[in-house]
Amino acid sequence: MRHCPDCHTGQVIKKGSNATGKPNYACNACGRQCVEDPAWRVISDEINGIIDRLLHERISLAGIARAFQVSESWLQAYVNEKYRQVPREVRVRSKKGPFDH
Repeated sequence: MRHCPDCHTGQVIKKGSNATGKPNYACNACGRQCVEDPAWRVISDEINGIIDRLLHERISLAGIARAFQVSESWLQAYVNEKYRQVPREVRVRSKKGPFDH
């Protein structure tokens, strides 16, 4: 790694390794720590839309995670956040009985 992904200076030094054994780097200018070739990636809005549609079709979380190569833990957190955004208001209408007019 030659340049910092944040400040783009060349003051990057090796600083140990992460839990998976990849070398960890730190920028002396801004203090940012990073790894070369991170395993995570940003999920696009397009993929999120497709995942939403698959969730509405009741496709399993494990199947969606395999198809889009995302972790099941990320997908569960995504679903939990969607669930938190759903309003919690119950609307009840009374049914008319046989003796109600």
